[in-house]
Amino acid sequence: MTVRIALLDDYLQAARALAPWHTLPPEFTLEVFSEPFDSEVETTEKLQNFEILIAMRERTRFPESLLLQLPKLRLLVTTGMRNLSIDMEFARQQGVTVCGTRMLGYPTAELTWALILGLVRNLPAEAAAMQSGGWHVGLGLGLKGKTLGLFGLGKLGSQVAKIGLAFGMRVIAWSENLTEERCNAVGVQRVAREQLFREADVLSIHVVLSERTRGTVGQQELSWMKPSAFLINTSRGPIIQEPALLAALENQRITGAGIDVYDQEPLPAEHPLRSVPNTLLTGHCGYVTRENFQQAYGDAVEDLLRAGLECSNGLSQSLPIIRFKDWFQAAGGRSLRWRRRIFPEVDLGI
Repeated sequence: MTVRIALLDDYLQAARALAPWHTLPPEFTLEVFSEPFDSEVETTEKLQNFEILIAMRERTRFPESLLLQLPKLRLLVTTGMRNLSIDMEFARQQGVTVCGTRMLGYPTAELTWALILGLVRNLPAEAAAMQSGGWHVGLGLGLKGKTLGLFGLGKLGSQVAKIGLAFGMRVIAWSENLTEERCNAVGVQRVAREQLFREADVLSIHVVLSERTRGTVGQQELSWMKPSAFLINTSRGPIIQEPALLAALENQRITGAGIDVYDQEPLPAEHPLRSVPNTLLTGHCGYVTRENFQQAYGDAVEDLLRAGLECSNGLSQSLPIIRFKDWFQAAGGRSLRWRRRIFPEVDLGI
């Protein structure tokens, strides 16, 4: 039996070189899509004959309306362990198993600091001047003694905080459920929401997108910021109200913004953010590193191999983890790590 696998959104055409796809059974055939689909209709046309899909983060959405049009789909592997673009409940109802991969925890924090440093030292303009035969074009800003404000102090926020402290910055933080104990553990000061925006010289967003955080930074919050302040967002675009951000930048209400995430991705070529001069923009590449892709795609291959191996070895059928014709059966679970990557979560007693 031939099992068709589609690997989606390989924009850089790098996936084939970063994982041992050749180790898959001969019955598995892999097709790589390197361009985003223009519509749900096109997505359906291209993917309706595949049994397995490998999604790169949230680049392609899988709502109920699309899953209904994919009758052959049995396994959906998403890179990363959190993907809000997949309707998990409906996938379960359709008999589609969704499983995730590990991803590294530091690349987005590194990009956050690349954006901060690029903005405060005016690196895009300085680099452009050098390439055109010029020299200095402006004064940079030092960070020592400045205030770094963190909107969220989870895993990424705490990494960003530690680097800020190493630069000699005062680091403050707020989120709705942030505790004094958490701030003390990281070595930062807990402040009120409005105080965070008013006092930060650099304000960086590090909360997870949810219904509670969607649009939580708008005109009011941006009006609290210093005219000399910089705003950084490497989390998710919809956390910041895009029209309010555009207005603040165009009216120079804040000095600049470093943005890696957007309401619509890829960002349309004519989007107004692309023409605002006081920005440093990147295309949602916080997680786009060689090491991260090797980790994620390597785990994806392991997921496929493990599923086939556990079936072919005739393991216990006591746990309803995978259903995929003759290849994927309920597995007793030889690989604990693999079982932990299965969505939705199954109570495995571990």
